[in-house]
Parts: sequence; structure tokens; C-alpha cells
Amino acid sequence: MEYSDDINLHKRFDLSGHRAFITGSARGIGRAIAIGLAEYGARVIVHGVRESAKLSTALEAVRKHSPESFAVTGDLGDPATPAKIAEQISAHCELPDIFIANASLQFRTPWNEIPLADSQLQMQVNFHSTLLLAQLFYPVMKAQKWGRILTIGSVQEFRPHPQMAVYAASKSAQENLVRNIARQVASEGITVNNIAPGVFYTDRNEDALSNPEYAKKVTDCIPSHTYAEPADAAGAALMLCSDAGKYITGTNIVIDGGLRLPG
Repeated sequence: MEYSDDINLHKRFDLSGHRAFITGSARGIGRAIAIGLAEYGARVIVHGVRESAKLSTALEAVRKHSPESFAVTGDLGDPATPAKIAEQISAHCELPDIFIANASLQFRTPWNEIPLADSQLQMQVNFHSTLLLAQLFYPVMKAQKWGRILTIGSVQEFRPHPQMAVYAASKSAQENLVRNIARQVASEGITVNNIAPGVFYTDRNEDALSNPEYAKKVTDCIPSHTYAEPADAAGAALMLCSDAGKYITGTNIVIDGGLRLPG
């Protein structure tokens, strides 16, 4: 086998002709990834639970780079929603060959007080919907011998929050699913990976991190002594969703400023 010295990284990162669907992309990390993939040529399908100003704003930002992008809606807490989302997408274009499972739900409750309904809902949104959507999109990826599945996990896979037992467990289950599927589809040109973000300044954390005392307490635990912004996840997502990362599969990339490291 001969190798070329023409690396051409720009071409490897180019996503022109690909269709990317990102759950929970009306805000935060999902929004940043959606914009980043659009910048590199993907037709992006943004997602929110329902029509909202945030979803419209996210789509507007994406369309500046990828005018044919569009939005779909649906509550992933409902097991019937993945199939309904696939129908919405099919009305516009072929099903996606890039799937990013970003949407998640978390409740802060002591482990011994977690209601069964809350536990089941978090697992449905954070884990079961990922599996169902991947199953729906897999045939398209297999047929064209190219596909990307990327899940957005959490540093809680390594450092579970004492009041988010089910959330942390769901993220660990999702990462295990990634490693399981990755081995089975690697020969079909499909990669499956996970990104585990640490403390990110998103609207989910904005109120807490706006408190200087609490923010200092948090950053004192992080070796880099700072938290991330949503765009800090977009670069890793772009690599894993493009041909730049075609030989990376079954991997977990942690973006946490060193939070998970023992010290």
C-alpha cells in the first residue's frame, strides 16, 4: 500500500454532501457543534423539544453557513419520538449519515430518593433514544459505507455527581453502547465515538457559574482552573464526524480541563 505526502487536511475535514442530525441543538454544546459542522459544509438538522425562539435562532446561525439546513422537533422522553423525527427528516432529505446524540436530561436528587418515573425518563432521553435513533439511521450509513455516530457523554462517567446518580449511570451506559456498536460496524465504514465534556459554561450551568463563590469552588477542582465554552467541544466533534477521524472508533475523548485526573 502506497501513501501520499499530500495530507490535505482541509479536504479531510470537509463535510460537503453529508447530512448531520444533532439532538438538543437549540442551545449549548449541541448548538455549537451544529454551527461547526455547518461551517464545514454539512447540511445540518437541528433539533429541539418544540418550536422556540432558541431553536429558531440556532437554525438561523446554522443557515448562515448551510442554507439548506432545517429544524425538527420532538420530545425524546417519548419512545415514539425517534420514529417521528425520522419521518420529519425524510420529508426534507435522505436520513442523516452523521448522528450526534447530544440531548440529555438531569435531575438533582439524593440517590435514595429518586422516583422511578424520574429514573425512567432520564434513561429514555439519555440512553434509549440514542439507541433508537442510531438503529433508524444505520441502514443509510451501511448502504453508503460511510457513517458517523457520536454521543455526548459527561465527565460524570468518571466522577459521578452524588445527586445525579441516574444521569451519571445513563452516560456510562451510553459510552459502553458506543464501544459495543463500534466494533460491529467498523468494517462498514462507520465510526462510533463518545465525547465526555466536563464543566461547560452553558445556559444549563449559567445561574450556578454566575455566582463567583461557587464558580471559584468549581474551578479550583479543575487543573486548568477554568471551565469550557460550547465551542470547545465543536473541534473534537468535527474531527470525529469527518474523514480526519476516519480511523478513530470506539473512543472516548474527554474535554474537561483535567477534571477527571487524580490529584
